[in-house]
Amino acid sequence: MKRVGNCIKDQLFFLKHERLKMKDFLITCCLTLFLSVSCLGQEVTLDNEQGSTSKINADSIIIYGSDTCHFCLDTKSFLTSKQIAFTYYDVDVNIVKQREMLIKVQKAGLSTNQIALPVIDKNGQLFMNDSDFEAFLKKIAN
Repeated sequence: MKRVGNCIKDQLFFLKHERLKMKDFLITCCLTLFLSVSCLGQEVTLDNEQGSTSKINADSIIIYGSDTCHFCLDTKSFLTSKQIAFTYYDVDVNIVKQREMLIKVQKAGLSTNQIALPVIDKNGQLFMNDSDFEAFLKKIAN
């Protein structure tokens, strides 16, 4: 009879031990899932962002463009010649700024399927290059 009692005690100990292992496993899984989901919503920023800034001015102008886009290069030259301050991001190279540009375009209610570079953010108002490039430059300068 004593052997049967010891056997039952051993089984109960084993079951309690296995329940603790399972509980620890579930807690670890839940914690990992929570941390993964919370990290997905955070924006990653880099200390060495590829942005160039011209002379300082009160207006905030951000140019999202590409170094292979002649309209982007012409826009930079135009603003520099007018001594208008701007920050330029090459969205082909800087994926974080590309994502930022797309989010701004979506929030402005513009179609992301028809983005025409450069995309200009002037004090929160977005402009895209359209068919009349001279009119586009005048909008930015005013």
